[in-house]
Amino acid sequence: MDKGSETMTAIDARTGTLRGAGFLDRERIVAQPGFNRWLVPPAALCIHLCIGMAYGFSVFWLPLGRAVGTAAGLGKPIACPGDATTFWGKTLGTVNALTTTTCDWTQFDLGWMYTLFFVVLGCSAALWGGWLERSGPRKAGVVAALCWCGGMLVSAFGVYIHQLWIMWLASGVVGGIGLGLGYISPVSTLIKWFPDRRGMATGMAIMGFGGGAMIGSPLANMLMNFFKTPTSVGVWQTFVVMGVIYFVFMLAGAFSYRVPPTGWRPEGWRPNDATNRMITTGEVHLRDAHKTPQFWLIWAVLCLNVSAGIGIIGAASPMLQETFGGKLFGDASVGFTQFTDVQKALAATVGAGFVGLFSLFNIGGRFFWASLSDKVGRKATYFAFFVLGVICYGLAPTFASWGAVGMFAAAFCLIASMYGGGFSTIPAYLADMFGTQYVGAIHGRLLTAWSTAGIVGPVIVNYLHDTRVAAGVPREHVYDEIFYVLAALLVLGFICNALIRPVAARWFIKNEEVGSAQEQTMVTTSTAGLGSYGIGRGGLDGKAIIAWLVVGIPILWGVWRTLDSAVAIFH
Repeated sequence: MDKGSETMTAIDARTGTLRGAGFLDRERIVAQPGFNRWLVPPAALCIHLCIGMAYGFSVFWLPLGRAVGTAAGLGKPIACPGDATTFWGKTLGTVNALTTTTCDWTQFDLGWMYTLFFVVLGCSAALWGGWLERSGPRKAGVVAALCWCGGMLVSAFGVYIHQLWIMWLASGVVGGIGLGLGYISPVSTLIKWFPDRRGMATGMAIMGFGGGAMIGSPLANMLMNFFKTPTSVGVWQTFVVMGVIYFVFMLAGAFSYRVPPTGWRPEGWRPNDATNRMITTGEVHLRDAHKTPQFWLIWAVLCLNVSAGIGIIGAASPMLQETFGGKLFGDASVGFTQFTDVQKALAATVGAGFVGLFSLFNIGGRFFWASLSDKVGRKATYFAFFVLGVICYGLAPTFASWGAVGMFAAAFCLIASMYGGGFSTIPAYLADMFGTQYVGAIHGRLLTAWSTAGIVGPVIVNYLHDTRVAAGVPREHVYDEIFYVLAALLVLGFICNALIRPVAARWFIKNEEVGSAQEQTMVTTSTAGLGSYGIGRGGLDGKAIIAWLVVGIPILWGVWRTLDSAVAIFH
């Protein structure tokens, strides 16, 4: 029986909110009877679809790489002197890419922003995950919007006056903080709203992070084409427009967040329905989680899974072109190093379609694998990632030797799906191990594994690639050894996953400690047990349908643009 009338104390009869709470505080967003929990995933998607554009920032590299030359009316880049460096010059008179206004940036210079995104994401999530749990997802979402969108606006100024250090600081560092807070802001909330479907809930939200570039990249291209002139590449104007659009969407998501009261559960669901021994019945405090072997084993599992995927995803287009050469456009006699300018354009087009398919499978895998984990368990799902990944990497050289482009592409699309699925499954894995009370903050700390993998994976792939090319290995075989090394990483991940056991009961906090001080003020003694209290019902009612359309239409548009490109390419 629901007890909605007894759910909370200190409620203002006129406004229905907790008296004395600030507008952004956690106390103000505790759900009231009648709230539909299916409104929370679209709120999370509003934020993740926006910050997911971090994956698509490479769309700006080529235009920014010719900005000075275009402004000078040359229509091509103005190269910096040969001794130019990204850092302070080694000799007097050296042009510094960070401050130069007379020559164009290189892709290497600009690419550091991409590196900063994911390093700062992991660090900020680890540093402020505990604050997020105390303050609630609304405040964290607003701060994320200010950092991510504010970073884009300040970067627009950096582009306008051609100062790379401003872009690094604004988007790379400040924007990276917004990425970290925005990424983890819905995790704890969604797991608490969907204890019966933890994997599916986090999969829906984190799917948006993978899909952000699928929407943002074509949007950015459209805006740059609209704003460009004979003397401007249109990037700073695009940053301004996208920053404003993203700010509106992210605020809409942040203000739509609600948290369940302590003790809430879906109607008819009982915690003991989850009989899997890998799902804990206790809660582990944030201060203790990193002291357990389970935390570091899961850290290694995520790091190894991401390391094995992120380097290849970043090299997807050149990998396909080097491996198959002229087979991509029907001329098997032509190797990669023999391409004419026309053939380079043809191969690049096919490579772009391959990257688009990677993106789709990355997104779809985040929802599919996380939802599947609700049925088969998180540990079994990660076993599938590692076993299938080893098989795909192991067979890739054989597919390449056969000239089987389709089978090769299918193997790597499966790898991309498991790369995305690893991200969306990990929050539920943590909740199974450590409970739901501090899962957002624990997840934030675990994301340092992503920051580590973001360096390890590309370094392995790029180092082995360059050394093998320098050693004279034929281009069609350059990646063979790389595939085997990445398969070995997955074998290590399999071993780490096999070692994971339930957390020992000595790490569980006492019952009276469960729930933060803020949450404890929101329930009365008579409702401190478990119940739905008339909250969370509704399914896909009118409000929920509208909310899902707001995020669903952009997703469908991005999917259509990607499929349209891929179909045209492979036709």
